[in-house]
Amino acid sequence: MADITLQNVVKRYGDGFPAVNDVSLDIADGEFMILVGPSGCGKSTLLRMIVGLEDITEGEVTIAGERVNEKAPKDRNLAMVFQNYALYPHLTVFENIAFPLRLRHQPDEEVRRKVEEAAETLELTEHLDRRPSNLSGGQRQRVAMGRAIVRDASAFLFDEPLSNLDAKLRGQMRTEILRLQRRLGITTVYVTHDQVEAMTLGDRVALLRRGELQQVAAPRALYEEPVNMFVAGFIGSPPMNFLPAVVEGGELRLPVVGFRPPDDVLARVGDRSRVMVGLRPERFTTVTGDGAGPDDVEFEAEVDVVEWLGNEQYAYLPYDEPEGADTTLEELERDLDSERLRSQLVVALDPADAIASGDRIRLRFDPRSMHVFDVETGENLTLGVG
Repeated sequence: MADITLQNVVKRYGDGFPAVNDVSLDIADGEFMILVGPSGCGKSTLLRMIVGLEDITEGEVTIAGERVNEKAPKDRNLAMVFQNYALYPHLTVFENIAFPLRLRHQPDEEVRRKVEEAAETLELTEHLDRRPSNLSGGQRQRVAMGRAIVRDASAFLFDEPLSNLDAKLRGQMRTEILRLQRRLGITTVYVTHDQVEAMTLGDRVALLRRGELQQVAAPRALYEEPVNMFVAGFIGSPPMNFLPAVVEGGELRLPVVGFRPPDDVLARVGDRSRVMVGLRPERFTTVTGDGAGPDDVEFEAEVDVVEWLGNEQYAYLPYDEPEGADTTLEELERDLDSERLRSQLVVALDPADAIASGDRIRLRFDPRSMHVFDVETGENLTLGVG
């Protein structure tokens, strides 16, 4: 096992475009680190630079304290698991797992011992004589993982390994990968565009945007304390609601309600006349009687669409955008590969509530649960408040 350090790493292609731009990241020995972000953000390029499949334009990569920039992939002692499994179709499961050991000319007895141990760990023992074409997608992925295990590598590197699996199998394989990593205690770097994988697997998550590192934090901190609008909009499903707000006379005027925020929040807003307010869907509750906090903000809105899923329920509440609303979200929408983030409020409600399209409902939220962002920089102005 080993720690991995990236120091001011840059990757530029022939046209000068920085696919990865000045990324510094410390991955501890035994840590499960997730690299996540939308398509084209540079996460796979970063992984390939760690393993040696991409040259490093600037900066330094060290593994166990040793610089590896000029080392060939085979000399870095890293095991990589690809999205497409990269199995040899003419070889059995046994020989696919044994392949890296054969390359090292290890004795047959040692090869058999390691392959059988890996197969038992991954529940592949009864499939050792089969070929990849006769296996399910999940079994093929486990074979690829087995090939990584037998190498006694310093670290595992996963490049979107579950993308080819259906939703149910992805959930099962997530659990298997996490259990395996915990059992082996091996340093793991895992690339994904799926925030569910990022939030459920990683000790920490590194979120990238256009090749630049936005935030590195534990999943809960990333969700509850996003440093900017991009992080807030990418993490969470449904995503955070962003509402343009006008600051006037010590009040925040949102499209759905106006109110005076807590004094410390107002102090962070400063002399700005416009900000963006972010509220998670689950921060809203229906007003049905007692239980409101002393500072809760209440408002009424009409339900457009209801999604009832049995264990959860979402209501979509359209609103009119104020005239001259800024275009801050347009660039964010492009980076997030998302649909329009404005013009409707998404709220998570108790699935026991009988709510239908066309209903008018009264909602409330605690203003201390909101985030306030600078409309120019996207910076979270309320980080650490409350």
